Amino acid sequence: MPARVVLGVGAGIAAYKACEVLRRLTEAGHAVRVVPTPDALRFVGEATWAALSGQPATTAVWDDVQDVPHVRLAQRADLILVAPATADLLSRAAAGRADDLLTSILLMARCPVVYAPAMHTEMWQHPATRANVASLRARGALVLEPASGRLTGPDSGPGRLSEPDEIAAVAVRVLARGVTALFPDLAGRRVVVSAGGTREELDPVRFLGNWSSGRQGYALATAAVARGAEVTVVAANVSMPDPAGVRVMPVISAADMKSAVLSAAKGADAVVMAAAVADFRPAARSEVKIKKSAGAEPPVLRLAENPDVLRALVHQRDPGQVLVGFAAETNDVLAHGRAKLAAKGCDLLVVNQVGRGMAFGTQDNEAMVLGDDGTVTSVPRGPKEVLADVVWDLVAQRWPGPRAGRSDVDPR
Repeated sequence: MPARVVLGVGAGIAAYKACEVLRRLTEAGHAVRVVPTPDALRFVGEATWAALSGQPATTAVWDDVQDVPHVRLAQRADLILVAPATADLLSRAAAGRADDLLTSILLMARCPVVYAPAMHTEMWQHPATRANVASLRARGALVLEPASGRLTGPDSGPGRLSEPDEIAAVAVRVLARGVTALFPDLAGRRVVVSAGGTREELDPVRFLGNWSSGRQGYALATAAVARGAEVTVVAANVSMPDPAGVRVMPVISAADMKSAVLSAAKGADAVVMAAAVADFRPAARSEVKIKKSAGAEPPVLRLAENPDVLRALVHQRDPGQVLVGFAAETNDVLAHGRAKLAAKGCDLLVVNQVGRGMAFGTQDNEAMVLGDDGTVTSVPRGPKEVLADVVWDLVAQRWPGPRAGRSDVDPR
């Protein structure tokens, strides 16, 4: 059965990007009803929303008043997604105002609510906006961190609407969790995820690398965002768009990865090392392109061992921090995984078989999650998002005590 989504659209220049969010959700089979604010129609007209959604774009509480739209739409919705969420709209939602159809629906909502903010940097960083965001999060709403980049005119900075595909991806993950998404279970948690594959330079044009695309790491990041966490991704040579609502730290080599991860891990509640970190690097890097000479023997490549990032994390870990490693194996997967878990000293180790079209660069994955307590959780082949949620379920079980930011008051 398709989910019923209310897509609220705030009055910002980024409203045109919501058309792509709408398209992604409808292509995924969901029924989407667009509710713009009246001023949002100055940016994208009502006819556009109706044509793309196949449903009327309702703006005022007086439209179809006999159906009491603010009540019916809110009661029937499985998810309310607001994109873009302007500073004004966040303020009105936080204050519980109901002065148009969208804010009335938000006040009525008993389903998960996701806000994708978009505004100028100064507005996003203003104490009033930060207080409004904190208030909404304390009530159970999921407020994504905006992206950094080009804003209106020449300005640039944090406040840019996240990419539509990535906003839609978060919405799909929230829908997949159903009623459990009413209180994001990772709210108040800071987590770090590594993704992609490191590259070790041989000369200015060549490197040693691997086939990791970063899809599993990005799936872990998106799942954590959808469950309310503050997420930092250390991304090694990933060419995909940044996940919505995360801070991304780009790196290249294993040494870069170690430095960035150890820095980001300070104060984090969990670190998940999903990146494929090279075990070796060239012992010497040539400052110029290595040339071949006719009749000459090719040069011998000597390797040096890279630092073990996961082991370094274990040595510096904060009390209560949960560490998760990944092990890509080509044979004797379970035996190699158990040996690595014992050697690394992490809490959980995700072990999967790679090669021949498995794991690297694919949309799906199959794995076993080994616990330092002897548990083995098998995850059959399926979307990488499924494995991501299993990992976070197992991580959350290891955290003692209540989560910061969780409210016992009904969030709506």
